[in-house]
Amino acid sequence: MSFWQKLFKKKRKITEPAEEQQQQVYLRDDVDFRDPQQRSSYITECLEQIAEASREIHLLTEDYNRVTASLMDLDEVEAIPEPEREELNLKAQKLVTLEQERQSYQNKKNRMSDGEYQAIKDREEEIAEGIGKLRECEKYAVLVKQDMQRLSGERHAYAYRREELYGILSNLKSIAVIFVTALVLCMVMLLVLQFGFEMDTYLGYFLTVTAAAIALTVLCVKYLDADQERRRVEVSINKLIQLQNKVKIRYVNNTNLLEYLCVKYHTGGANELDKQWKRYQQEREERKQFAEAEAKIEYYQKQLMSQLINYHISDPYRFVSRPESLLDPKEMVENRHDLIQTRQQLRKQLEYNSEVADTARKEVLLIVDYYPEYRQEVMELVDIYDKREN
Repeated sequence: MSFWQKLFKKKRKITEPAEEQQQQVYLRDDVDFRDPQQRSSYITECLEQIAEASREIHLLTEDYNRVTASLMDLDEVEAIPEPEREELNLKAQKLVTLEQERQSYQNKKNRMSDGEYQAIKDREEEIAEGIGKLRECEKYAVLVKQDMQRLSGERHAYAYRREELYGILSNLKSIAVIFVTALVLCMVMLLVLQFGFEMDTYLGYFLTVTAAAIALTVLCVKYLDADQERRRVEVSINKLIQLQNKVKIRYVNNTNLLEYLCVKYHTGGANELDKQWKRYQQEREERKQFAEAEAKIEYYQKQLMSQLINYHISDPYRFVSRPESLLDPKEMVENRHDLIQTRQQLRKQLEYNSEVADTARKEVLLIVDYYPEYRQEVMELVDIYDKREN
């Protein structure tokens, strides 16, 4: 038999005290029970009050029983004999320490993200070799760059010397022209003196020719030396150009290899990859310790759970999830105080909803007593609510 059927199984004669009538929230006098709509609406409101209060009572009862069970669990824990309580506390202390280690790891700053960690892990066996290759490429790049700078400096020096030699050769040619012109002029003057003035110019011819020969010889030797040096300089410049081209090819190849290695290892260079590798090694060790701590936490939780179940604790997970509550007597007292206050509040709410349901129930029964001709209609409404609530 349902709750609603039990409620209205028998017709009951109810008389309300004057004080209750003063507290009555249902204004029956304002309702015209001859009007089907008003009658049905009024009775429906009463039934809804009962249904709502009953639902609240059901929920509050579950909470009340749960809080009561928690208080009984506290009593059971406090009643554990001292030797067994020490063993219990030892497991709880282990859990607290392990939980602190886990929180320390989870709250650590500058941890590697899972993506960064996995990227290094996928190439774990190649990282050390990759760092060596990157360092080698970077060192070689520095050496090649230095060679390029040295070759460029030498080439500019030889180019400057070549320009100087071109200037010297040009000057020697100009001097030679001057000497030849002077020689011609001297010979003309000597001829004029010899034939025009009938002077003895033999010594003049000798000195002029001798001076011209010496000067031209010196100019020729210097010109040949400068021209040979120019050729040597041009040959050196050509060799430097060839060396520069080879070095540039090496530099480009090394740069391409360096870029490839940086892309391969997702890094900006050997130092950065080395830092990532050291971070990874540290992170790997910390994750290993974290996994071990997780396994230990699970182990001690099972041990603590099993021990608490042996002491007939209804909700052992409450203590397993907060093992520090087993270690701190002050927290146990505070928990008990909070639970007692919570139970008192729940009891007040239960009493209030029980009063609401009882008042509404009495009102429905009074309607049946005062208006027996509508009893069948009331019971039909009760059946409707019974089906809806079930």
